[in-house]
Amino acid sequence: MDWRGKVDWRGKVVVVTGASSGVGAETVFMAARRGAIPVLLARNVEKMADISRNIPTEHMVLPLDVSDAFAVERAFAVIHEKYGHIDVLVNNAGFGVFEWFKDMPLHEFSEMMNVNYMGIVHCTKAALPGMLTRGSGHIVNVASVAGKLVTKKAVGYAATKHAVIGFSNALRMELRGTGVGLSTVNPGPIATNFFDRADPSGQYLANLRKMGGVMLTAHQVAEQIFRAVEQKRAEITMPWFAAFGVKVAQLFPRFFERLTERLLDKK
Repeated sequence: MDWRGKVDWRGKVVVVTGASSGVGAETVFMAARRGAIPVLLARNVEKMADISRNIPTEHMVLPLDVSDAFAVERAFAVIHEKYGHIDVLVNNAGFGVFEWFKDMPLHEFSEMMNVNYMGIVHCTKAALPGMLTRGSGHIVNVASVAGKLVTKKAVGYAATKHAVIGFSNALRMELRGTGVGLSTVNPGPIATNFFDRADPSGQYLANLRKMGGVMLTAHQVAEQIFRAVEQKRAEITMPWFAAFGVKVAQLFPRFFERLTERLLDKK
């Protein structure tokens, strides 16, 4: 597959985790509209069935908990048996819990890390050997601005996204010259059901609206996932002002932390 410039998506096998809603579902629809063959992976079978009914083209649906390494191995074996290869893997599955460190139970730290980070490790381990053999393919890891700009009550979640970004940056170096690309997409807050679990009180969303905070849409993030593949981008951080903030924070971390503590403290 030639990843330079515009990509011909027709017939390409695009595997998407967390495909039952939000960014994952929109990525699936976008892949189908481009003529690709989307493979939906998620825990919620009923929601995937609803999405499946709205995809008129060829696709595959497999139930999967990405934190279960053996289940991942079996699911990807089914994909390879059916299609012979994977062209694009979008590691999108994840969730967040916004809570003070002192109040968050240990099991929630573990669960977030197992899904948000180890889920990416499991799926990448399953997809990458075939890509390396073929000398082509692309992996997109959906991380978060929270992996770069931290705030209170996001200790556990931010740690998982730091891990995803670190994993991606190191693996990208290992993949140079192999024909396999790797991108991270780091979105800010997205208007999806993510906040049903992350912020059940609704306080964070209410505070964002009060300050005129702009919420990204799942469609916008999915567009950047495809842009990352088509342009072989190493990293995309969105929206633009978050990307600018990341640059400033990298240059002046402690100053930026003091300057923005109250501004970003909306949880």
